[in-house]
Amino acid sequence: MKAPKIKIKKQYLSKYQNGYPLLAPEWIQSLPEGLKEGDLVDVSSPDGKFIAKGYYGKQNKGLGWIFSAVREDKLDGSFFQRVMNQALTLRKSLFDDELTTAFRLFNGEGDGLGGITVDYYDGFLLIQWYSLGIYRYKKAFLKVLSTLSFVKGIYEKKRFETSEETSDFIWGKEAPAPLLIKENGITYATYLNDGWMTGIFLDQREVRKRIMDEYALSKRVLNTFSYTGAFSVAALYGGAAHTTSVDVAKRSLAKTTEQLEVNGMDPASQAIVVEDVFHYFKYAKRKGLQFDLVISDPPSFARTKKITFRASKDYPELLRDLIEITALNGVIVASTNYAGFSLTKFAQQVKEAFKGTKRSYKIRETFQLPTDFATLQSFPEGNYLKVLFLELDV
Repeated sequence: MKAPKIKIKKQYLSKYQNGYPLLAPEWIQSLPEGLKEGDLVDVSSPDGKFIAKGYYGKQNKGLGWIFSAVREDKLDGSFFQRVMNQALTLRKSLFDDELTTAFRLFNGEGDGLGGITVDYYDGFLLIQWYSLGIYRYKKAFLKVLSTLSFVKGIYEKKRFETSEETSDFIWGKEAPAPLLIKENGITYATYLNDGWMTGIFLDQREVRKRIMDEYALSKRVLNTFSYTGAFSVAALYGGAAHTTSVDVAKRSLAKTTEQLEVNGMDPASQAIVVEDVFHYFKYAKRKGLQFDLVISDPPSFARTKKITFRASKDYPELLRDLIEITALNGVIVASTNYAGFSLTKFAQQVKEAFKGTKRSYKIRETFQLPTDFATLQSFPEGNYLKVLFLELDV
């Protein structure tokens, strides 16, 4: 039986011929009638010439993903085994690293299949499904994962709209709560069955290590949008004099306290502030507070009672607030996970933020996603993380 054809507009053919993996709705000339979530499709030119194999699955990024240049390939156990074996090989050094027991095991299109990720937490796996289309293949994918000798248990999170009310735990042995993992020798408490987030953002592993190794010693550290305080813990491991962690979420107090305690640190000796970050800036300016190292990793979009923040346009204003409370010769770690602009555009936002401040800066270091968050050159928006270490007054 022939697969239905999704025809690409002529002007975008070269993109797909060069490996672009996302079925972007604005680049599609025509969709076959009656397509269902999970249907395999032949991606073709306007005249019907085969380009690649994909699957239909609506998510916020597009209408599905290309997964092969071979017309006969299917999303079955053989295919899943092949891409998983490749992913395991690429991450051998992380499996061999006794100081790190949590990382991204499979990163969607970067590992050959968009719309799905798998994270490794000390023998437990966490699958994230981004569309009903890919979720249709859960049974075959799960079968491959369950045969891996190191897997103790498997959890899942559905990032698409569903009425299913089920536990995130789906196979094997349940993880303890908290599940203590290691990252560069630091202990972090994580939870695999407690909402969308686990307690740590694995994509910032190399940034936390750099802060610990190079920037934290004897510094007064401000960690904004601090979540569970992972950056603060890394800074203290690096010898920080004191940390202040600020987040509007009430849970941040208990979560940050826990992260400090599992590392044998006294939470009472650090400042954990539950407050809107932008309100805290006003307080810090009023009190004349200055910090040697300021970390800013806001969500792409956030809304509180009085403030709406969009990284796409509001980051320069956020940086201006940070500049005012950064000490002479201090460092700002400016980070964003907003995929809508490039690293170059982010650097332009930084430049804009410093205009009229009478402070100078240089970019000391730049980070993007670590190697376990595999990306494709043909899909630069997949490398969403952008981190700039800004040294002030140079």
